[in-house]
Amino acid sequence: MKRNDIEITAPVGSFESLAAAIQAGANSIYFGAGNLNMRSKSSYNFSVSDLKQIQDIASESGVRTNLTVNTVVYDDDINSMETVLDAAKSAGINSVIASDMAVINYARKIILPIHCSTQLNISNFSAVEFYSQFAEVMVLARELSLDKVKSITQEIEQKQVLSPAGELVKIEVFAHGALCMAISGKCYLSLHLSDHSANRGECLQPCRRKYVATEKEQGYELEIDNEYIMSPKDLCTIGFLDKIVDAGVKVLKIEGRGRSPEYVKRVVECYKEALDAIFEGTYTVEKIKHWESRLEEVFNRGFWDGYYLGRKIGEWNDMHGSSATKKKVYVGYVQNYYPKIGVAALVMQAGSLGKNDEILIIGNKTGVVEHVISEMRIDDAIQTEAPKGTVCSMALVEKVRPNDKVYKLVAS
Repeated sequence: MKRNDIEITAPVGSFESLAAAIQAGANSIYFGAGNLNMRSKSSYNFSVSDLKQIQDIASESGVRTNLTVNTVVYDDDINSMETVLDAAKSAGINSVIASDMAVINYARKIILPIHCSTQLNISNFSAVEFYSQFAEVMVLARELSLDKVKSITQEIEQKQVLSPAGELVKIEVFAHGALCMAISGKCYLSLHLSDHSANRGECLQPCRRKYVATEKEQGYELEIDNEYIMSPKDLCTIGFLDKIVDAGVKVLKIEGRGRSPEYVKRVVECYKEALDAIFEGTYTVEKIKHWESRLEEVFNRGFWDGYYLGRKIGEWNDMHGSSATKKKVYVGYVQNYYPKIGVAALVMQAGSLGKNDEILIIGNKTGVVEHVISEMRIDDAIQTEAPKGTVCSMALVEKVRPNDKVYKLVAS
């Protein structure tokens, strides 16, 4: 296998994240439009009218596009489903990620390439062989060990299982991000408690809260070692990515359509660097620790290996929300950028900045620009601090744009 045989597909829940994914070197992106995707209520959601713009931005950078239409589909959804797929076909979207056979059948009818979603719970070679008549890429069930994944990819090679495009079927697995307590995402807890179905993209994540178990006969209560007993830690495979490569996986999926642009950029960057290191023979323990430290800086619920290395039960987190070692605080926005001299003017609207501060500048065309302030000026005089209400300038190599938001990074 060669380095170019493996792609990283990045989650995109906003135009800022789209730009960040491209910046970081993602090979492909996946996103939802409308209501028939599993993150329709948990993140900014694109509309059908955005599809052409997304495709134009991505294709300009050689990045492939995958539209998720992976919820359960009912009869009264058929017209809207067909409208979304027709729009995707017209816009030139590269594939649809689907789990419902109505979606798969219609995509095949209009000749829109298909990727099988993890919601299909594909767990064996026979299922791969069956779905190969429809799909080019299959996302396997998240609960498989790498031994099982490798067995499937080896049989694909040995039996030359071809997709409708006439190429070997590709196997995709989740490499990083949130895991769900339910089998490959099929859950009814949110529907039961709040009348919002996870399988319809409306999950309110009640599993991420703390619960007390009560023994009903005598009323004893138990907090189960203070763990959030239905909320798994996030998956992180960067420490054994070489084993995933060895298992014959062709697509690494980063989870996180509801997460921030800086999360998208950081995670894609780290996994791209790790893949490069594996094929260059420089994948070391020291580098792994460095990548893990960088990944800990952005949103996470703590990390574990998932089920790839043989675990039978999940590892639960012990707090609500993120365990990120850094958080961003909004301080202002970009007033202007002067490309000839590489200088940005920043308005301190909500906070202050000082020398040596780490900042993020985020915009829907800019993506994420990371910078450590070495020098700043107010009215052309060097200053060590830019208080709230002032306009400061600083040198920036990367282009930013008026109205991009400026954040300061601080320790969590």
